[in-house]
Amino acid sequence: MAEDLKLFAGNSNPPLTSEISAYLGVPLSQAVVSTFSDGEIRVKVEENVRGGDVFVIQSCCHPVNTSVMELLIMLDALKRSSAYRITAVIPYFGYARQDRKDQPRVPISAKLMADLITTAGAHRVLTMDLHAGPIQGFFNIPVDHLYARPVLLDYVKKSQLQDVVVVSPDAGGVERARAFAKRLEANLAIVDKRREGPNHAQVMNIIGDVRARHVLLLDDMIDTAGTIVETANACVENGASMVWGVCTHPVLSGPAIERIEQSTLAKVVATNSIALHGKDQVCSKIRILSVAPLLGEAIKRIHKEQSVTSLFD
Repeated sequence: MAEDLKLFAGNSNPPLTSEISAYLGVPLSQAVVSTFSDGEIRVKVEENVRGGDVFVIQSCCHPVNTSVMELLIMLDALKRSSAYRITAVIPYFGYARQDRKDQPRVPISAKLMADLITTAGAHRVLTMDLHAGPIQGFFNIPVDHLYARPVLLDYVKKSQLQDVVVVSPDAGGVERARAFAKRLEANLAIVDKRREGPNHAQVMNIIGDVRARHVLLLDDMIDTAGTIVETANACVENGASMVWGVCTHPVLSGPAIERIEQSTLAKVVATNSIALHGKDQVCSKIRILSVAPLLGEAIKRIHKEQSVTSLFD
């Protein structure tokens, strides 16, 4: 096992990277991640990594394609610098929504991402709350798939909410919502919705009782916030006393902030897997929780060749 643990990071989420570094007590290693004048990404590793156990922290968030290319080029640079082992730490795994052929003549972009990351030089991947669990199988290298559920649960429990019901905004999220509800000893409800196109869904019916309940709308991500706002409105129309949105990845693109601010949502709880760059300060309803200790502990255990099983829940 390599004794030297080295942390590198792209430009996607500097605050989270700094928190992970502080948790581990390991300073960030030196590397230049910049661009040439034409926009091409330039990477230079500025210290010796030969024989080192290297972790590259990079979320595939806005600007998505730039973040992805930074990750791939950093992996390639470290591979060519003779690192002993390279782990890609990807708190938010981009392109995960395109995980199957649900229409004719469309790509499976999540599989392409897995192939690119492996080819670029990663020996293993550490990620969190994939949009679909089977994406782990797209990789031919080990994948440690963490869940932000313990962090979110801790916050909800400390809030001491009464008469809670966990609502899955679609059928695909039922398993996630059921596990969350079980640990809260709360009831479960499911929303029947129809997706008419990308980032556009219509709520058709709520299966379950939300009347006079405190509703937790649980999802892996909030993108344009159309689905969660429509679902919150439907819950209020069905008698819910208060509605919170709970998610891991606050993508919050396009009109998301404005929609949340003007919606019936009382609060949106998310993690810092994606840097908001002040969006949480613009919208008073957003509460951000840190997953740095969770990721930092996983990095430490991977480096020491210890089990990370207890971190999966």
